[in-house]
Amino acid sequence: MKRLLAALAFVLMVLAAPCPAAAEEIISSYHSVIDVAKDGTLTVTETITANVEGNQIRRGIYRDFPLTFIDPDGRRVRVDFKLVSVERDGEQEEYRTESISGGIRIYTGNADVFLPRGEHIFQLTYETSRQIRFFNDHDELYWNVTGTEWAFPIEEATATVTLPDGVVAQALDVFTGGYGATGKDARAVEEGGEIFFATTRRLRPQEGLTIAIKLPKGSIDRPSPSQQNIWWLRDHLAVVIAGAGLVAVGLYYGRAWVRVGRDPARGVMVPRWDPPDGISPALVNYIDNKGFSGEGWTALSAAALSLAVKGYVVLDDLKNAIIVSATGKSGGEKLPTGEAALMKSVEAAGGTLKIDRANGKAVADAGSSFRSAMEREHRGKYYQANVGYITGGVVLSIVALAALFIFGELGEETIPFIVVPVFVAVFVSGFAVSVGKSLRRGSSLMRRIMSIVVLAFIGFVLVAVFSSILAVVMFSATEPDDLPLFFAVGGIVLVNGLFYYLMGAPTPLGTRMMDGIDGLRQYLTLAEQDRLNMQGVPEMSPRHFETLLPYAVALGVEKPWTETFDRWLLAAAGGAAAAAYQPSWYHGDSFGPGSFSDTIGGFAGSMADTMTSSLPPPPKSSSSGFSSGGGFSGGGGGGGGGGGW
Repeated sequence: MKRLLAALAFVLMVLAAPCPAAAEEIISSYHSVIDVAKDGTLTVTETITANVEGNQIRRGIYRDFPLTFIDPDGRRVRVDFKLVSVERDGEQEEYRTESISGGIRIYTGNADVFLPRGEHIFQLTYETSRQIRFFNDHDELYWNVTGTEWAFPIEEATATVTLPDGVVAQALDVFTGGYGATGKDARAVEEGGEIFFATTRRLRPQEGLTIAIKLPKGSIDRPSPSQQNIWWLRDHLAVVIAGAGLVAVGLYYGRAWVRVGRDPARGVMVPRWDPPDGISPALVNYIDNKGFSGEGWTALSAAALSLAVKGYVVLDDLKNAIIVSATGKSGGEKLPTGEAALMKSVEAAGGTLKIDRANGKAVADAGSSFRSAMEREHRGKYYQANVGYITGGVVLSIVALAALFIFGELGEETIPFIVVPVFVAVFVSGFAVSVGKSLRRGSSLMRRIMSIVVLAFIGFVLVAVFSSILAVVMFSATEPDDLPLFFAVGGIVLVNGLFYYLMGAPTPLGTRMMDGIDGLRQYLTLAEQDRLNMQGVPEMSPRHFETLLPYAVALGVEKPWTETFDRWLLAAAGGAAAAAYQPSWYHGDSFGPGSFSDTIGGFAGSMADTMTSSLPPPPKSSSSGFSSGGGFSGGGGGGGGGGGW
């Protein structure tokens, strides 16, 4: 029994004994020696004594140092930095560096060498300049000694500052705590030619020591004008590269446009009631749009109507589908290229081509054959897209943007926001081109170009300014100096978008054809009284209406043309003609007085929409300081932080 009680007492004594405290990874001493030269260069030696336990600090420590600095005017500028030496425990130490957002990270040690536990002394010596702030009445060293981003507590932080010979400080100040804090838990003493700073409490992780020394004006040599110019260029290198790229791209496109992109002088446009040179409705659409609009479905609709009016096919309107049926007509007439291609597709479908979603593949194949046939025969004949010049501009733009990203030293926080002006430029250029196309039929060439350029510029400025302000206010991720950069990058994209449209130009033959097409469009949209005042104009008749209906569809003016015919039907023989008229090439709703324009005009104009909606859906992708009346901890030059690795 006595043995049992003795054993129990021993166990209780063991459990009651205090456990040894777990060793903590801390910085027991952080001392910085700062030698200020007359030319403003700082030579800094940081001696960091840390307790290593193999937790966060295994191979060594890392030190982050900012390479930017807020100058007296509030602008972010780049500073010079040169790492002189790295030591550990009095011996030279291996190290490596890497770039981080706005700065440099220095790793001490070797990835394959682990440090023994215990206290180690790390010493980093570096030179940095452009850290002195110059004001009208004084110079100032505002220096973040430790930085506010250390992962470990700092038992004591001290700094010794040596000023140039004969320079005596006018005032001293200290700040402690996290970034932005204004704590005064430190003391400052000036002895001889040195100034000593020391914290009076332990600094927690993410807390630091910042010092400020007010110096008589002229204590530090101001940089020379040439040095200031070099610094300015370095600070604004990204803007300079982007601006130079914008100028180069703009000059390239301007010269190319003067050489090949200007439209030939247009002739006098007069109304006409037949197509120039008897060209087909599909070709009228192709020339008028300088290529196919809507992937050619409007031109294909016009070709189908033309074949129907000529008697080669019959069109059946079944509300949700259109059936194109061959009539078997044959003859010596040679069909225009596009119409011949469409007839082959109808015949390949067994004489009946049904345009609906269930038959989408056949419709897509018919459209592809139609466009290919038209392009093979007419590409480059009426209009030159000048793709080679556009390609040259795109390549030049890519080179400028690549140079910006390679040599511009963009901050990680800036790069994502460059996407904003790019999207803005794409949107604005597309909008401006669309408006320009809508103006082209009633305005001179220079007026159209100026309208596009002015509209694009105003739209881009307004949207880019709004987007940039929104980015700054909401995300605080950009600097005001970034705005010119955003404008330049967006401008490069905008210029490409505009000249993609402006660079193309009609050939002399195309210009003559466009004059005739504009005359035909005017005739199809004239009021009845104006049409009657024209000399030699054919009288309205079903045949005349049907002959020009495919051209009206090709030019997008089928509605006014059918309304004109509708009024003629109602007036002819007291409306008897309207009651009797039923086109042989169209099977669908019957017509009543005054309803023809709604029925046939709506059908003709919606054929392209029906064809587009019948296409099969695309395949789904499988995706799985002193000057401002005060300072704060973390302000000024220097700073950063560090940790273990």
